[in-house]
Amino acid sequence: MATTDQIKALRDETGVSVMVCKKALEEAGDDIEKAKVILRKISANAAAKKADRTLGAGVAAAYTHAGGAVVGAVVLACETDFVSRNEDFSKLAYDIAMHVAAMVPQFRTKEDVQESDIAAAKAVFEGEVANLPEAVREKALQGKLDSYLADKVLMDQPFVKNPEVTVGNLITQAVQKFGEKVEIVRFERLSVK
Repeated sequence: MATTDQIKALRDETGVSVMVCKKALEEAGDDIEKAKVILRKISANAAAKKADRTLGAGVAAAYTHAGGAVVGAVVLACETDFVSRNEDFSKLAYDIAMHVAAMVPQFRTKEDVQESDIAAAKAVFEGEVANLPEAVREKALQGKLDSYLADKVLMDQPFVKNPEVTVGNLITQAVQKFGEKVEIVRFERLSVK
C-alpha cells in the first residue's frame, strides 16, 4: 500500500493528480520508478486523446544566457487562458526556451525535416560508412541518420535539465498535468556569434 509520503513525492515530481499517482503506485507495487513509467504511458494516452483540440491561448518565453550572447525563445500554446496563466505552464515555457538556447535544435518535429536536409546528411554519412561491409552498411547509415535527427529535432532531444526525458516527453507530461493539449508552436535561437 502506497504511503502518503510516496504519493506526495510522486505528485511533486510529476505534477499528476494525487489519485492518478496513487493508482500508478498501487499498480507498480509501490515502486516509484515503475510508477513513473506507468504515468508516462497514461500521459501519452491522454495526449493522443487531446491531439485534435484547438489551441487558443499560450505564452511566449525567452531565456538569455552567456551575458546576453545567446537567447532562446519559445511559444508554448494551450487551449485556454486559464492554463496559459498558470505559473507552472510559464515555467515550462521558460525551461524549454533555456533548452533551445543550450541545445541548438533546428527542427521542431521529424515531420519538419525537409527531404533536402535528409539528403545532405545522407550524402555525408554514406562517405563515412563506405568502407563497411555491404551487409551492415545500410543499417549503419540509418543509425547515423537517426542519431543526427535526434540531435537536431527539438521534440526528440534529451531535456537539458533532465536527460532521462525528451522535450517531447515534457510536452506529453504537460498534457496530463494541465488536462489540455499543449504544443510548442514556434522556437528560435539567436546568438551574437
